[in-house]
Amino acid sequence: MSSSVTTQKGLVVLVSFATLSWIVLTISRNSTKAWSTVKLHFSSPQWETLVRPSVPTAPGSPVRSPTETELRIKGLVERLDRLFPPRPFSHLNATTSAAQSRATILNPRGTHCRGEQLHVLLEARDHLGRRKEYGGDFLRARLASPGLKAGAAGRVTDLQNGSYLVSFSLPWQGRAWLSVRLVHPSEGASALWRARNRGYDKITFQGQFVNGSRHVFTECGLRLNSTAELCEYLEARDQEAFYCVKPPHFPCDAFANMFTKNHMSYLTVQEQSLFQRSNVGVEMINGLKYVDVSRCNQTEETQKERCRTGMQVPVPGGYTLQGKWTPSFCSQTQFDVAKATACLKGKLVYLLGDSTLRQWIYYFPKLVKTLKLLGLHGSGILQHHLLTDAENNIQIHWKRHTYPFVTLHLYSVIDVAYIPREIDRIPGDKDTVVAITLGLHFRAFPVEVFIRRVLGVRKAIERLFLRSPDTKVILKTENTREMHTDSERLGNFHGHVHLLILKDVFKDLNVGLIDAWDMSIAYDTNNLHPHNTVVGNQINLFLNYIC
Repeated sequence: MSSSVTTQKGLVVLVSFATLSWIVLTISRNSTKAWSTVKLHFSSPQWETLVRPSVPTAPGSPVRSPTETELRIKGLVERLDRLFPPRPFSHLNATTSAAQSRATILNPRGTHCRGEQLHVLLEARDHLGRRKEYGGDFLRARLASPGLKAGAAGRVTDLQNGSYLVSFSLPWQGRAWLSVRLVHPSEGASALWRARNRGYDKITFQGQFVNGSRHVFTECGLRLNSTAELCEYLEARDQEAFYCVKPPHFPCDAFANMFTKNHMSYLTVQEQSLFQRSNVGVEMINGLKYVDVSRCNQTEETQKERCRTGMQVPVPGGYTLQGKWTPSFCSQTQFDVAKATACLKGKLVYLLGDSTLRQWIYYFPKLVKTLKLLGLHGSGILQHHLLTDAENNIQIHWKRHTYPFVTLHLYSVIDVAYIPREIDRIPGDKDTVVAITLGLHFRAFPVEVFIRRVLGVRKAIERLFLRSPDTKVILKTENTREMHTDSERLGNFHGHVHLLILKDVFKDLNVGLIDAWDMSIAYDTNNLHPHNTVVGNQINLFLNYIC
């Protein structure tokens, strides 16, 4: 009797579980269909919106099962975690000291030959002169001849034991000066990595909702830890979302403008001391000042293949001499006015990203005199920009990317889209070119936000190549920026992390890479918006990729 009752109870539980599973699956399928029909009226088609009455266990996070994208994000984050492990320290004296560290040339000679590699062993020591036993210092190496307007980045290999191999190519003749700067000690890099991924509140967003003559500001963000009613703006394909606290008496569709402001720090007081001006970007090579380089009876260099998309770009990827950039991996043409005009004739060019690509659209008319900026009835420098040349049938568009976009100025959220969605709208053909840059505005947020966006961009490019294999796609990496800017929110360490991610994600895709990071170091600009010489050389490489 007892066994029969137990069996019956088991059957009831099993049937109940099966029924419940069927109901959940049915609801899930139906809700997905219903979700896709709810669109924001005012915005571009990538947005879907709904009102969230309450907050789930992970506030402001789209509920989804692990996907290929999630697994790729997890793998990249784990690899970066291994690069920047926790490095707690009890006192500043235990951190890397530029003054105490020692540098030795491994292959010294009176005169070096052009084209050789110069290798320097750098031994990191702390402020008490003790050898460091682990790596992770964020270093920047450069070779320069100021009188020749020459410069090139060096390549730093972390030996993971407190020592570093710094390799310099010697691509020009003359006296060349060596530099290795300690941007941040390993303890500082570790602190920045931890602080970056701890939360979303280093920068906050203030969204403006407009309804006729009335408007109100409310808190917005990539994640919101709030029990208030939320407006959720979802990009369904790539599972990206943005949120605003819903203002009373305003519909979610009334979201129109936004600005940002700095909020909080995740660094401890002790960690913040590592980023004081005197501790950032300190020269480490004090005894070794320069080397002399001669031709050494070398024959003419072997002609390199012309620059084309799909090429792997080494480090360093080139050098500047007399202000002109020369790639180390390909042969390029120097585009004058006539050649640039002929190259762009009949072209439709899309520049998608941030203000460092907007510099391009301001530079192009200096190169192609017939290009004119067309007013599009917007206002401010963040609006859509369009250059046209009717006679030569040239169009060049610049559009900024959407969230996160960090600025103190109020800007419209109406006429913007995620870069993957912008790419999806481009039919493409042999005369269509897409140039992309992103990263700067992501530096203040957990790295998974940037990785997700980059993976979305890659998938969109793959879709573009399926429908139009002849379309050219060019990826410009981030510029280095001011050495002494806000290290936690905007510093170069985060740009370096982005560079590693970009090169990994796009390494086997047929795109042209403009390594603006490498070029910025060579030109020693230390400026988010470098001077026109740098911008012009970026564009010259761009033209070589597309013509």
